[in-house]
Amino acid sequence: MPLNIDQDVQRFRNIVKGRVRKDLKRFMSEGEMIGKQGDKYVKIPLPEINIPRLRYGKNEAGGVGQGEGEDGEKMPGDGQKAGDQPGEHEYEAEVSLEELAEILGEELKLPRIEPKGRKQVTATHDKYTGIARIGPNSLRHTRRTFQASLQRQVAAGAWSPERPMLVPTREDMRFRSWKAKQEPQSSAAILYVMDVSGSMGKEQKEIVRLEAFWIDTWLKANYKHLETRFIIHDAAAKEVDRDTFFRVKESGGTLISSAYTLIERTILDHYPPEEWNLYVFQFSDGDNWSASDTKICMEMLRDRILPKVNLFAYGQVESEYGSGQFLQDIAGGFSDDERVVISRIADRSAIMASIRDFLGKGR
Repeated sequence: MPLNIDQDVQRFRNIVKGRVRKDLKRFMSEGEMIGKQGDKYVKIPLPEINIPRLRYGKNEAGGVGQGEGEDGEKMPGDGQKAGDQPGEHEYEAEVSLEELAEILGEELKLPRIEPKGRKQVTATHDKYTGIARIGPNSLRHTRRTFQASLQRQVAAGAWSPERPMLVPTREDMRFRSWKAKQEPQSSAAILYVMDVSGSMGKEQKEIVRLEAFWIDTWLKANYKHLETRFIIHDAAAKEVDRDTFFRVKESGGTLISSAYTLIERTILDHYPPEEWNLYVFQFSDGDNWSASDTKICMEMLRDRILPKVNLFAYGQVESEYGSGQFLQDIAGGFSDDERVVISRIADRSAIMASIRDFLGKGR
């Protein structure tokens, strides 16, 4: 019986996905897989999967029962001291970001996102719409080809029910035809906002980096066109690239209203709300310069930011230097607004729960 390689490959991929699902919380709190991220795939080390390998050809090095030697003669390497450590059998499995998003959605029971607003981006897809007399063999329509052959032979009186035989000629050939179809697709933009004041340390930034990876993974599975922007702030706010966002050194005080002002300006300049699905993820340790600035932030959030976005997510990354007051202010002012989601992130182990908080409403 010939080996069904496709079934073996699929069986192995199911094993890999099962291991990823089992250890998902650990992967979400470690950065090793993000460091091995490509455009469409990530490589995940799975130490408990052994991959059998078959080697073809002659065994020129010999083996048990082969080559010269007498009964009872010691084999090469016989008598070596046994070790007391387990062997290393680590395998790097390649998992697509789509599969990773699927696992994330299943484990966290995330609802699919329902986009709002007008469709902004179009993509071209080939759609088979009919039958043609010319085309490549790869698109030959077998059933229609034999139908045409039968019709021709019946019309010519060459068909015999006693000896049914169809031999299609070139004129009998039929092929699938297609035309390009423009399909609208939803577009989305993510604005990541992070406090980089003196109380936000390296570990807090790493937590934000890990959480952003999984947020990106899920939103990319829901939107074909996704743009991402990064805003940092202490007492002043500015837009930076991804690498700077996660590596900038902390310093200075905190004025959160500066970030909210830049959020609003970025949306107005680049992302008309009627065309884009907008997501804002703000990360901070909860400190702000003053109660008066917090009041300004609450007014801006209510009147100038929330009407434009699908979701405003505030994640408070715990720090020994942060007061945590800003989370209480948002919770008190927007407890009944479904567009606002808050999450307290005590450490890396809380990332999974935080993402469930943020994405669990399907907005």
